[in-house]
Amino acid sequence: MPLFVSLGHSSLTGPRQRNEDFCGVVTPEGVDLENKGLIAAIADGIGGHKGGREAAEYTVRGLLSDYYATPDTWSVPHALEKVIVPLNRWVMAEAGRQPELAGMATTLTVLVLRGRRYVCAHVGDSRLYVLRDGVITRLTVDHVWEHPELKNVLSRAVGLDRQFHLDFVDGELLEGDCFLLCTDGVWAVLGDERMRDTLLAHPDAQQAAASLSSLALAANGQDNASAVVVRIETLPRQNLRDSLEGAVRLPLPPRFKPGQVFDGLRIEEILHDSRTTLLYRVTDMESGQARVMKTLRPERADDADEIRALIMEEWRARRVVSPYFAQIVPAEGRSCLYYLQTWHEGATLQRMLDTDLHFTVAEAIQHGIRLMKGLSNLHRLDIVHRDIKPGNIHIGRDGHLRILDLGVAVSLSEDDAQVGSPGTPSFMAPELFSGEEAVARHDLYAAGVTLYHLLTRKYPYGEVEPFQHPRFGEPVAPTRYRPDIPGWLENVLLKAVAKDPKHRFETAEEFLLALERGANRPVSRPRITPLALRNPVLTWRIIAGVSILLNLLLLMMLMH
Repeated sequence: MPLFVSLGHSSLTGPRQRNEDFCGVVTPEGVDLENKGLIAAIADGIGGHKGGREAAEYTVRGLLSDYYATPDTWSVPHALEKVIVPLNRWVMAEAGRQPELAGMATTLTVLVLRGRRYVCAHVGDSRLYVLRDGVITRLTVDHVWEHPELKNVLSRAVGLDRQFHLDFVDGELLEGDCFLLCTDGVWAVLGDERMRDTLLAHPDAQQAAASLSSLALAANGQDNASAVVVRIETLPRQNLRDSLEGAVRLPLPPRFKPGQVFDGLRIEEILHDSRTTLLYRVTDMESGQARVMKTLRPERADDADEIRALIMEEWRARRVVSPYFAQIVPAEGRSCLYYLQTWHEGATLQRMLDTDLHFTVAEAIQHGIRLMKGLSNLHRLDIVHRDIKPGNIHIGRDGHLRILDLGVAVSLSEDDAQVGSPGTPSFMAPELFSGEEAVARHDLYAAGVTLYHLLTRKYPYGEVEPFQHPRFGEPVAPTRYRPDIPGWLENVLLKAVAKDPKHRFETAEEFLLALERGANRPVSRPRITPLALRNPVLTWRIIAGVSILLNLLLLMMLMH
C-alpha cells in the first residue's frame, strides 16, 4: 500500500494590495512517489513592487519542478539543497539586475514525505507544525534578528545572502499525523493553540486550510494569510524503497548447476563464485536473450546485512542508466532473491592481461577516456564505485567499455554508513589505509593505478597485499618500465596517483580533459616532495652517517 494523504491549501490577500505568498504541492504516483516522495512548499515574499511575489513564486515553482529531476540516489536533504541553492543565486541576480526588484527575497518552508519518514527544509519565518495525538509542535525555528526592534526582520531568507544555508528537520511518520505549513499572516495572528483547535475541528484538510487563513484575516490580520494542510491517511508497509524491499521476504535460491531451469531462466554457467555472491550466465527462455544473474550463496540466508546490501546494489544499478554500465533487466514474479543484468560478450582488462595481451599507449588512452566518461556518469549520481581495477572493467566484442560490479559501491548522499571493503589494496589511495571514507576522488586514484598497471603490469608504489599497512614514498615513473610512454601521459598518470590528494585530479571531467588534450595542453608534472620533508628522521640519519664517515676518513688521513 503506498503513502496516501489528504491535502488542503488556501492563500488570501487580505488588506494588502497584492498577495506575496505562494504555496504549492506535488503528489506523484508510482515510482516517483516511492523514490522522491510527496513535496509541499510555502513561501512569503518580501521586496518592493512585484519583487516579493516574484521571489516567492519562482522559488516554489522552481523547487517543485527541479526536485523531481534530481537523481533518485540522492538523499532528500541533498536533493533539496542542490535545487534551492541555485534558486537563491537566481533571486539575488534578478534583484541586482532589475532596479524595481531590488531587495526582493522570500522565506521558504518545504515538507517532503517519503516512505514512512518526513524531511523539512526551512529558511525564514514561515513555519511547519505537526499535530500528533492532539498536541501541536512547531518543527522550524524563525530566522529573525534577536534585537527587540528587529524581531520582524529576517536574518536568513532565499535571496538575502550568498552565504546561504538551510535548516533541516526529519523524523518518523505516524498515521493520523497532520502537518501545517503557514506564513506569519496565520501563525502570528492565531497562535499555536487556536491553530490546533482549528485543525482538530476540521478533519477535512481543505476545510482546515481555508478556515485557518479566513480566521487569521477575521482576527484583524494585516498580512497575506496562507496555509497548507497535509494529513497522513495511510503509510506504506516498509520504509525503504517499497518496490525492492519486498525482495527481503524472498528466499535465497539454491546453488544451481548448468542446465537447471527456474523462473523461466536456464542456467548456462557459473561466472563467478566468491565468499558471499554467485554470478551465473543464464538464458531467458521466452526471449532467448542471455543475461547475468547475481545472487547470494545459500549459506548467507540468515545474513540480513548481505541481503540488504544486494537489494541496495540492485536499487543503485537501476539508476545508473549509461552505456558504460551493464543495465538492470526487469525480473517480474521472482521466486527467489536475485537480480538480472544485460550480458555482453567480451572480457575484462584483467582477463586480457592474464593472457599476456600487450596494450599499446593509444589503446590505454582510449580505455582511460571511456573509463572517465563512465565514472563521470556514476559520480554525478553521487555514487562511488570503491573498487575500480582491471578486473572490474569489461571490453565487449561490440567495442564498448563497461564498468562492472557495484557490490561495494556507496551512495554518498544516503544515510547508511559505508560497509564492506573500500577496494583492492594495490588500487587503494594511501589515505584509505588510515580509515578515511571513500569518496569520488578515490575512484580516480584507482583509475590512475589501473591505467598505470595496464601499460606497465606494475604498480606505482609496488604491490600491496591484503592486511598490509604500506608506507608510501614517491611513485615510480612509468617510463622506467615503458620508455615509449610519452611525457604528457606520464605526467597524467603521476598526477592521478600522487600521494598527496591535493596534487591529484579533483573530478573525472578534469582527468578526462587531460587525456583528451594530450600533448596539446599537457598537465604539469607533480612536484616531488624532498626526502627531508617526507622522512625527516631518515634524512638526519643519513646526514649523521655521512658526517661520521667523513670524520673517520679525516682521522685516517691525519694518522698517515
